[in-house]
Amino acid sequence: MRSMRVTGDGGVGLEVWVDGPDDGPAVLLLHGWPDAHDLWRHQVAALTDAGFRTIAPDLRGFGASDKPTDVDAYALKNSVVDAMMILDAVGVDKAHVVAHDWGAAAAWGFASFLPDKVDRLAVLSVGHPNAFRDAGIEQRMRSWYMLLFQFEGIAEQWLEQNGDVMLGGHPDAADVRRRLAEPGALTASLGWYRANAHPRSLVSGPVELPAVTCPVMGVWSTGDVALTEAQMKNSEKYVEGPWRYERLDGPGHWMQAEAPDEVNGLLLDFLRN
Repeated sequence: MRSMRVTGDGGVGLEVWVDGPDDGPAVLLLHGWPDAHDLWRHQVAALTDAGFRTIAPDLRGFGASDKPTDVDAYALKNSVVDAMMILDAVGVDKAHVVAHDWGAAAAWGFASFLPDKVDRLAVLSVGHPNAFRDAGIEQRMRSWYMLLFQFEGIAEQWLEQNGDVMLGGHPDAADVRRRLAEPGALTASLGWYRANAHPRSLVSGPVELPAVTCPVMGVWSTGDVALTEAQMKNSEKYVEGPWRYERLDGPGHWMQAEAPDEVNGLLLDFLRN
């Protein structure tokens, strides 16, 4: 595996790890909060062994990538452009996209607005933005922390004192806490919520996104305390291409680390066919 520095939208520096054969089908792996590229380590190993070329960035605000202080820098539209610029930098015209959490939200936008860049889309945990928005009161209750995260300074202090509430089920909790303790890292990571999940979104209309035309697989896990099954299953209505839904019984939110064999099996079957 080799790393490279890519300049993303607005001049933001992104650290990107590339592995596998140069001529293999490309797979862009987009993580979410509060992670970095290494959340995909099990998938990178399985995909490269199967002949795929993996491209796993640290998204803006995370890991070794730049951490802008301007909240607007974390708007999802900027990460859509980042994804395009990453593929261009590694010389890939079109890729499969596998994404989780906030990375999945960005991936929905990427596949919607730049369909010529996406071969197949696999989203873990997080469904289409409009399906999430319309998922009802249960999803609102599970998303309680998104309101807390809007309060600058207060959210940071709460997470420093109560990190186990949010990270207790994370398989890599110790590493995540270490990264978030670096200067500016915690506030940068919360920029994703502050730019894209403000309470005003509760009363705003649906997000205007073109329908996704490529094949899509949505995967939800029963142990995910933050996300309902409905917001993933109802994503089908925003997909014009083939839709596939898979439910994993047992794993929590970070299924790719908690149940890597199951996730890898689904991904290989979906991306090969």
